[in-house]
Amino acid sequence: MRIILLGAPGAGKGTVAKLLTKLDGSVQISTGDILRGAVKAGTPLGKEAQGYMDRGDLVPDSLIMGIMEQRLQEPDCQKGFLLDGFPRTIPQADALDELLKKLTITLDLVANIDVPRDVILDRLTTRRTCSNPDCQEIYNVKSNPPAAGNKCKKCGSEVIQRADETEEAIGKRLDVYNEKTAPLIGYYEKTGLLLTIQEASSDGVVNAIKQGIAAKK
Repeated sequence: MRIILLGAPGAGKGTVAKLLTKLDGSVQISTGDILRGAVKAGTPLGKEAQGYMDRGDLVPDSLIMGIMEQRLQEPDCQKGFLLDGFPRTIPQADALDELLKKLTITLDLVANIDVPRDVILDRLTTRRTCSNPDCQEIYNVKSNPPAAGNKCKKCGSEVIQRADETEEAIGKRLDVYNEKTAPLIGYYEKTGLLLTIQEASSDGVVNAIKQGIAAKK
């Protein structure tokens, strides 16, 4: 399957993507992952991206698209891919459209995971992350608490609340999403690829996506 996953921070895109990869071997791709991969591999584009990241600047779309082009042509993408949180803006969507045409790749579906703001705030403000950079296991103080003493069950490191997961920070992230990324819903609606899903559970979202792809075949 070749899918774009849209949804606000905390909508569950990453969890849904991981579940979908188990269905047919499609790979989960996020811009953060491909940028880190290119930097780690020391590719020319990766070195260029690192310069921006080291300065604390946003990596330009043209550079992200260059790295995305290389990523989509890697062998593990032959079975399919799930774009997790990309594109984020209309210009990125236009650039991705041109790239997919160039690579003769056709999307199966654009899944818009629509979760109420109060649910997202509850999810993210109760989320905790392992402080060990090599682990980064995620917990939830309500549904999946860490071990006693606020320790990670996997590696034993301290579990923390990320600075961008306080209520104030999440509110700002949701406002940015609504301003810059939500317009993509209308963009993809015009293509006939959009499926808006209002499901509380990740399994429910996955089932809706499977049905949506089946209906388009």
